[in-house]
Amino acid sequence: MNESSTNFSPSLIHLTERYPRLQPQQEDLLAAYRVLKTGFTQGKRLFLCGNGGSAADAEHIVGELMKGYLKSRPVSAELRDNLVRQHPTDGEYLADHLQGALPALALTGHASLSSAYANDVAADMVFAQQLYGYGRPGDMLLAISTSGNSANVVNAVKLAQVLDIHSIGLTGADGGLLADLCTVTIRVPETSTPRIQELHLPVYHWLCEALEEHFFRDS
Repeated sequence: MNESSTNFSPSLIHLTERYPRLQPQQEDLLAAYRVLKTGFTQGKRLFLCGNGGSAADAEHIVGELMKGYLKSRPVSAELRDNLVRQHPTDGEYLADHLQGALPALALTGHASLSSAYANDVAADMVFAQQLYGYGRPGDMLLAISTSGNSANVVNAVKLAQVLDIHSIGLTGADGGLLADLCTVTIRVPETSTPRIQELHLPVYHWLCEALEEHFFRDS
């Protein structure tokens, strides 16, 4: 391992202690973390997609990144001062009730757009279309598919390659098509959908924790 898990984050050791079967995935976990850390450091955005339970996971991850997860993430003193100066009566309230955010957007929650695109154009292109509209070079895509073969997820990753958007696959043991398409693929060692999803949760919780520790370490 290029970065010692001990020096990198105690939470990675804790993760593999709780889930020993994830120990072989440590290199991929670190690689995924580096992709996300670099992108967020450069002011880029993370897009997420998946179907069914994986769609719920995408929304869950957004909730952990866009607000405090284990830390309170207070706003900067500069923003607080500007809020108070421009809004003397409630600037303190605004500052007290904002939290630092890592920009993340799930492509799963736009029902009108997705249903219209599925009906009018192609159901397997609903995520790719949104990525085409939102994405910019250097952005990131977290593609969640237990099989690694979900057509609408795979198509989004194919587009990401052309748009210079870094992709992270989160799959089961086989990896499916995503294993060869994504910048990094985390293949949890299970083959049935429910068991794969059970291991996806600690994986993305660890990523969220590690990112928060890096970007909001003083919170």
